[in-house]
Amino acid sequence: MSDFVSRFLNFRKGELPLALLSAAFFFAVLCGYFFLRPVREAMGVSRGMDQLRWLFVLTSIISLIVVLAFGGVVSRTNRRRFIPIAYLFIIACLGVFSGLLIWDAMMGGGVIGTDAQTSLAQVTGYTFYSWLSVINLFSTSVFWAFMVDIFNVDQGKRLFAFIGIGGTLGAIVGGAATTWIAARTTSPFLPAGLMLAGAGLFALAIFVMLTLDRVALKSEHSHLTVDGPPHGGGATDEPSARIGGGAIDGLLAIIKSPYLMGIGLFIIAMAISNTLIYFTQANIVLESSDAFSETISRFAYFDMLAQIATLITQIFITTRLIAKLGVGWTLAILPIVTTAGFGVLALWPTFGVMALFQALHRATRYAISRPARETLFAVVPPAEKYKAKPVIDVFLYRGGDVAGAGIDGLLRSMGLALSWMAVATIPFTAAWTVLSLGMGRAQMKRDPARSGADTTAPPGSPAPESAAM
Repeated sequence: MSDFVSRFLNFRKGELPLALLSAAFFFAVLCGYFFLRPVREAMGVSRGMDQLRWLFVLTSIISLIVVLAFGGVVSRTNRRRFIPIAYLFIIACLGVFSGLLIWDAMMGGGVIGTDAQTSLAQVTGYTFYSWLSVINLFSTSVFWAFMVDIFNVDQGKRLFAFIGIGGTLGAIVGGAATTWIAARTTSPFLPAGLMLAGAGLFALAIFVMLTLDRVALKSEHSHLTVDGPPHGGGATDEPSARIGGGAIDGLLAIIKSPYLMGIGLFIIAMAISNTLIYFTQANIVLESSDAFSETISRFAYFDMLAQIATLITQIFITTRLIAKLGVGWTLAILPIVTTAGFGVLALWPTFGVMALFQALHRATRYAISRPARETLFAVVPPAEKYKAKPVIDVFLYRGGDVAGAGIDGLLRSMGLALSWMAVATIPFTAAWTVLSLGMGRAQMKRDPARSGADTTAPPGSPAPESAAM
């Protein structure tokens, strides 16, 4: 049965245990986050869209502080310590946020999102919004850095889509549970309860991560080894090995490396497109919701719909897409979807069309673009995986958010309709597509195991990995 499953999923014999543990790890991380995401969205829009744009600026500043602090931790410890430390930090913060909200509710504070809410609830809500906007990217960045430390480029192209399915299932479970709970209660303790549930799942993620690390060190199919150089090069060779260096090494590496800078530009472009979609969605939800619990429920509904679309894409499309199209063409799918989605939304700016566009865009982003994007980091040394990668995934992404928020504010202040926003995305997405193809070629040149085939060949060309499928 194990061999049959491995062949069906395009795995090599012996890779299944590593893939299952990795998927379970991602399940715990995203399930925990999706208990928190609808709370964040509802808190963010509770005082209107102008306040939300300022929160994006604050979030960008916090993100730089967090990734540089994590870079310092990485320099002084090993992965069996700094990864659990990162998730323990998340758990501790959730304990503080939930404690403040429970205290406020017990003291008779009003429900968040209403005129009766206290200043403590408002400050806690805005702080939580900015904090989680950083932590969600940070937690997944650390996860994928560990994945590209375990698996080489070829394994990443074959396994990352399956691992992503584990995360998608976690997001669906978390989103569905939050939708069900929020639809059945108006309790002032609702946000705190969801935070505590998320904290429990991050604790589970730590346990699974340590188990995966032990299994990976003993497996000949892992990029990690106990003695000697790692398979394929590039990973830390011992669980006790320290990466060394300084806290700002990641930022300096991006400035010095055109390859990392290219990945950063791709992330910024993706963040800008996502933010434009996000503000459009937030306006539609804000106009159609009254109660705070209803707002949570609507955002959770968007999340659940998007994750179902992501799961379908991962199961039936992504598992073999990267190998057939190559990294570059796979990355180029997202800007094409962005242009088409804004065009349709400009014609029918309704809740249903917005939900469908958001679902398709997020499915493309997570099920197709993310596995391809993470393989770009499989050809960089460990210091860049754990230091530069969080700077790119968190700080530059949030910088793109600020740029997207500014563009959205400018367009709305000029009174331009969605149709003009759709037109404005055409040159933007064209440049984004060219960048995607360029990054595919650059990754191929850096891959020590490449066969010499062009991984950015257009659709229909022979796939470089086809002989192994």
